[in-house]
Amino acid sequence: MEAFSLYELNGLVRDTLRRSFDGEYWVEAEIAEARRAANGHFYLEFIQKDDSGRNIIAKARGTLWARTYAMLVPLFERATGERLRAGLKVRVQVTVEFHEVYGYALNITDIDPSYTLGDMAARRREILQQLEADGIIDDNRQLPLPALLKRIAVVSSSGAAGYGDFCDQLLSGAHGFCFEFRLFPAVMQGANVEESVLCALETIADEADRWDCVVIIRGGGATSDLSDFDSYALAAAVAQMPLPVIVGIGHERDETVLDFVAHTRVKTPTAAAAFLIDHAAAQLSLIGEWHHRIVQAAQFKIQDSRLRLQHLTAVLPRAFALVGERRWHRLEQLSACIAAAPQRQLSEARQHMLPLSFRLTQAIRLQVERSKFQLDHLGHRLAALDPQRLLRRGYSLTYSSDGHLVRSVADVQPGDDLVTRFADGTVISSCLHIDRTHDIPPCSDTSHDNLDK
Repeated sequence: MEAFSLYELNGLVRDTLRRSFDGEYWVEAEIAEARRAANGHFYLEFIQKDDSGRNIIAKARGTLWARTYAMLVPLFERATGERLRAGLKVRVQVTVEFHEVYGYALNITDIDPSYTLGDMAARRREILQQLEADGIIDDNRQLPLPALLKRIAVVSSSGAAGYGDFCDQLLSGAHGFCFEFRLFPAVMQGANVEESVLCALETIADEADRWDCVVIIRGGGATSDLSDFDSYALAAAVAQMPLPVIVGIGHERDETVLDFVAHTRVKTPTAAAAFLIDHAAAQLSLIGEWHHRIVQAAQFKIQDSRLRLQHLTAVLPRAFALVGERRWHRLEQLSACIAAAPQRQLSEARQHMLPLSFRLTQAIRLQVERSKFQLDHLGHRLAALDPQRLLRRGYSLTYSSDGHLVRSVADVQPGDDLVTRFADGTVISSCLHIDRTHDIPPCSDTSHDNLDK
């Protein structure tokens, strides 16, 4: 049986690939890894994911030799503002290679910047469309900007030049305005941008009543560094902040998704400080204008009041005299009415009291007769219920030995001593037998017939 050595087999694979793939091919893929070696060569790993974006369905190594790298990469970075990095989607021209030791690889001969630009723009559009679909894209822009932006929460890197420029501008160009600002440090470049900025914004939101606005600033740099701010999570957090957010990231030509959702977008960190100063100056000018208007209104009011006072000074003596005469005449009329009123009212009251007195006397007499009749009736009923009277009519009352009235045969047991009371005396007996039938012997005493009367 003929056998190949591994080197021979790999050689056959290499020759077969060269014959089958002898040209150059344009390939679209996502960069999963990218690194430049000390010798100047640039090594990449390309991947392709399925439609869900979670599963890798293809993978290949890519190589940019040092000489090709020096020609292609600067052009690509100038055109896109991005460096070749993980997460970037690219369209590259490649030749298919197979090496006996290093295996399958794609040698890159050209890069199409327009494809990457289109993908970046598409990703930004997707984020903005999602924000609009969620109904939050305009939330922060609709917040009213406070008249005084004095307490400033700043999100930036403590060592960043942009933060230093912001502080210098705010302190040196304030023209007497006093600002209170505090840095909420965050990573503004690299893989941790999203996480650290979100953390800073969450801290500010928890103490929102202590601040007037939020300023997110980062100095200029590579456009690829700014792509970290093209994040839905960051954009949603800025859009839903309870405070107005001022964004000053990069240079004038730079743009991120945050610029579309923030309350105010400025070009640079220095411009953010200038915006705060200009806003304070505008409010001071407005206060000055209102002060001038108030002074003018007060002066007009004083002049008008002075004229009215002069007019009243001339009119009042005559008016007081006329009013005094009218009041004196009115007092005389009231005095006459008051003098006659008591006698008239007393006569009217006397006339009114006569029928009332007669009606009251009749009502009292009738009520007394009714009460007397009711008392007599109740007396008769009370006498009829007198136990002694019932005993005289032939009835008796039976008590147990402990003095309790026996109301039922259920209260008596054989052998119990009983005390029976009659109208003319008492009988003590002992129970021998209990008959629980309900038959009552006929009664010869006709007084029983009148028991209910």
